[in-house]
Amino acid sequence: MGEAVQAGRMQAVVVTGPGRIAVEAVPVPRPRPGQVLVRLEGCGVCASNLVPWSGPDWMQFPTEPGGLGHEGWGTIEAVGEGVSGLSAGDRVAALSYHAYAAYDVADAEAVVRLPATLDGVPFPGEPLGCAVNAFKRCAIEAGQTVAIIGIGFMGALMTQLAASAGARVIAISRRPLSLEMARRMGAAETIVMDDHWRIIEAVKELTGGVFCDCVVEAVGSQWPLDLAAELTRERGRLVIAGYHQDGPRQVNMQLWNWRGLDVVNAHERDPAVYREGMREAVEAVASGKLDPSPLYTHRFPLSQLDRALDMARDRPDDFMKALVFPD
Repeated sequence: MGEAVQAGRMQAVVVTGPGRIAVEAVPVPRPRPGQVLVRLEGCGVCASNLVPWSGPDWMQFPTEPGGLGHEGWGTIEAVGEGVSGLSAGDRVAALSYHAYAAYDVADAEAVVRLPATLDGVPFPGEPLGCAVNAFKRCAIEAGQTVAIIGIGFMGALMTQLAASAGARVIAISRRPLSLEMARRMGAAETIVMDDHWRIIEAVKELTGGVFCDCVVEAVGSQWPLDLAAELTRERGRLVIAGYHQDGPRQVNMQLWNWRGLDVVNAHERDPAVYREGMREAVEAVASGKLDPSPLYTHRFPLSQLDRALDMARDRPDDFMKALVFPD
């Protein structure tokens, strides 16, 4: 085991209140049976952190050390009893839950080994796996027309996957950078997300009045969900990939029912499905089928996680995704 582990202390971020962090020296966790200890190279910053970051009534502060971080990757430092197929020194992507730190433990079944071809390449496995899993739920086929609403990290990845599958992708987003990124990822058409009815008319014209075989809502708020239904053709598929974390939604059930839409909530909770998505994401990135590297627009030391979270919240014009790295 490394010197830091033998010394027993590491740096970890604690969220102390709404919009506030502290970096603390805490004990290095020890892997229990069936777990591995990962020396983290970095962690992605997820939009799901933003509601806890804002300090809603239900949120309890301070968080556990490293808490909220779940997009880590790094090198296995030690393995717990009963772990097979993984060894110290293996570079892995890990689905763990305290990854805003220098080390974290993860269940052995929740890590995926990274090949040598990805050495030195950032790999936030959880969101990459989510994108792959959500794409599979879309059942997109070559020749179909697909609209993707919201070109953030998830929407951009799904644009690339859909275009690679031979679909004609219409990307809809509000920021110039997002639309530029969608074109880079293979979108055939881009539309500024500004006016509800103008967008509907634009898509209607692009599709000869029949709208889209599949529409992916990748924002996570009411208006994009409303828009997504309007853009889905009769007997088409509406895929909800956005993370809706602020309570109930209203839907136009008359429209959904009249058009006979298949509605898919493309979120997974089964750990085995998570891991399979991460494994397939590793293969896709290693083979060049998927290239997330242009999307990693901002990098921060772990001690500046507050800046990274604020940027993820404010989404300045040049932002797509932030990564944090141990100091």
